[in-house]
Amino acid sequence: MLKRLGISYKRGRDYVHSPDRHYQEKLSLIELARLRAYYEPDRYVLLYLDQLTYYRQPTIAQSFESKGLRQPLAQRSHRANSSFRIIGAINCMTGQLSYLQRKRITRTVIANFWTQLYQCYPGAETIYVVLDNWPVHFHPDVLAVLQPQQFPFPPKLPGNWPTEPAPKAKQDNMPVQLLPLPTYASWLNPIEKLWRWLKQEVLHLHRFSDDWPELREVVASFLDQFATGSDALLRYVGLLPI
Repeated sequence: MLKRLGISYKRGRDYVHSPDRHYQEKLSLIELARLRAYYEPDRYVLLYLDQLTYYRQPTIAQSFESKGLRQPLAQRSHRANSSFRIIGAINCMTGQLSYLQRKRITRTVIANFWTQLYQCYPGAETIYVVLDNWPVHFHPDVLAVLQPQQFPFPPKLPGNWPTEPAPKAKQDNMPVQLLPLPTYASWLNPIEKLWRWLKQEVLHLHRFSDDWPELREVVASFLDQFATGSDALLRYVGLLPI
């Protein structure tokens, strides 16, 4: 009966639909910035930004192993499961990747990352950065180094946060404009697929649980291959037609 009805027994998957009532409007703003970057690349740059946390202990995944009862092993360390974070941004036209690795992604780290992006594209009139709605992205101390932002749909911030940057916060006027994604819509950020690639190639079942510095070096080596742009990366994350 199930076969006749076209019904089969399947594994479930996580699912969430963005509740953002400005979903389409935000996508339109991002698409407008993308068209500007496409037609006038000397004036406009569009980047997709995100963060990733990875750990000392390897993650479990499928891999090749000899036939029989043997299974691929995630060789774990007896040490604490330390973590490290990456903040990265992909140029939607060239595939150039800019990134930083740090123990934590603080307001200062993000502000320093804006400086790094500006140094990568010093001639750009506007650097558009598409990013998620993590409130720290929009903290006054983080925005202090950027030109005044134009938020048609202002991000929601904690009520106890200041509205002005701290006196010690670095201030500048870098030509970076932030474009928030719709809420809970990570599938709209292509750099998420780069993190999947990194996990598949490096982090799943890795053998560096007792050599934490070496794991960070291997991660850096993987990411560095995209430092000057990559059609392969654009194709993998869905920004370059096959």
